[in-house]
Amino acid sequence: MLLHSYWRATAPYRVRIGLAIKGLAFDYAPINLLNNEQGAPPYRDHYNRQALVPSLTAGGRTFTQSLAILEWLDETHPQPPLLPGSPADRATIRAMAEIVACDIHPLNNLRVLKALAELGHASGGEDQQAWGRRWIEDGFAALEPMVAQYGAGFAFGDTPTLADCALVPQLWSSSRFAVDLSAFPALSAVAAHAATHPAFQAAHPDRQPDKPAG
Repeated sequence: MLLHSYWRATAPYRVRIGLAIKGLAFDYAPINLLNNEQGAPPYRDHYNRQALVPSLTAGGRTFTQSLAILEWLDETHPQPPLLPGSPADRATIRAMAEIVACDIHPLNNLRVLKALAELGHASGGEDQQAWGRRWIEDGFAALEPMVAQYGAGFAFGDTPTLADCALVPQLWSSSRFAVDLSAFPALSAVAAHAATHPAFQAAHPDRQPDKPAG
């Protein structure tokens, strides 16, 4: 398996968690988003025509979109499952993951922040901080009671699922937008618990080969 990733991007972070939970070895191909390597050949032409990370190549095919990759991993390497339980349980787990992947992350990823900068809202400035914080807090406010109801160490139950693959990277990234996590104790507890799990430790941005020194 070959994973194209960027150390601090949350979408490939999700896939790294899933691969580590499954105990799957992979080669790491760094794509520097700040240098727009995702928008240049050969990556854009051969791996991801959206010019986004991640992409995962396996068995002669390349897969994109982090949740689709994670569900493919679960179907082809079913143990331990990322989508356990009944159909109702799996629907709830998917809903948790999609709140992050569909409703929070797209509004604060790099290409949206670049578009805001082009409209006069400076990169890293207060406008961008407030923008990102608004959508993160809105999504976390929806997730907090769900995790409080269904969580038992992890977001749903006592083993990591697709929901944790999505949630933990977003919790890590929220500090970039000065989100006050004290308002979300159930989510914070998941992050603290995940930090003790070897798969989440291995997938952490600080442990990736393309993390800048210092």
